[in-house]
Amino acid sequence: MNEKRFRKRTLFLIAYIVFALLPIYWMVNMSFKTNEEILSSFSFFPQQFTWQNYLTIFTDPAWYSGYLNSLIFVSINMTISILVALPAAYAFSRYSFLGDKHLFFWLLTNRMTPPAVFLLPFFQLYSTLGMMDTHIAVALAHLVFNVPLAVWILEGFMSGVPREIDETAYIDGYSFPRFFLTIFLPLIKAGVGVTAFFCFMFSWVELLLARTLTSVDAKPIVATMTRTVSASGMDWATLAAAGVLTIVPGAIVIWYVRHYIAKGFAMGRV
Repeated sequence: MNEKRFRKRTLFLIAYIVFALLPIYWMVNMSFKTNEEILSSFSFFPQQFTWQNYLTIFTDPAWYSGYLNSLIFVSINMTISILVALPAAYAFSRYSFLGDKHLFFWLLTNRMTPPAVFLLPFFQLYSTLGMMDTHIAVALAHLVFNVPLAVWILEGFMSGVPREIDETAYIDGYSFPRFFLTIFLPLIKAGVGVTAFFCFMFSWVELLLARTLTSVDAKPIVATMTRTVSASGMDWATLAAAGVLTIVPGAIVIWYVRHYIAKGFAMGRV
């Protein structure tokens, strides 16, 4: 009976892995084909293997600048989100004040709100201040969604740290900045890693704000990928190669914070 159940679970796991990885494999497969082969035949392997699609991305400024722009504003957003969320999460974790529950819920409602709701206010504000088509404009716009998420995740990790540690540090003569940086922050480094990952992920894949608030100088890769239509049709091969390269930064971040993400799931905040 146990062996039969084990076989069923194994078959289910194999089917799930195939189902999950098939779209990624197919995108990689298309990235090594030509447009003519993609449109003319169906094959699991490239019949005319080519690196030209990747060479186009690495040599065309319109393509590789999109990756650089995305990395710049995502890094800015991730840094600011964590720096803002750390003291806010500590306040929610350690103190009780008037309206704290309502304020915490209000932060989460910003994460639930569709980006289109904030699009017009950001567009008008940035147009007035001359901040359109800049990296900082997109980074600040993404704070509306990432800061509430960062506060929510970090608050869970901070609440898991006993309050006695704070009191002991104060008795030993630690100032708050020294205590926070040398004692408290290392205790929640898993939470910081998880927060950094989710801030990176949501900012990296967000399209509506990033596409609307930029045009040339700060245009991200997700916006570049939506503009591959020409008079000859859709450039499927180059688009597939760009998709493969778009997955790489996220995969690298996941690799470095994989243990922290598992801990976040265990604590119920991810």
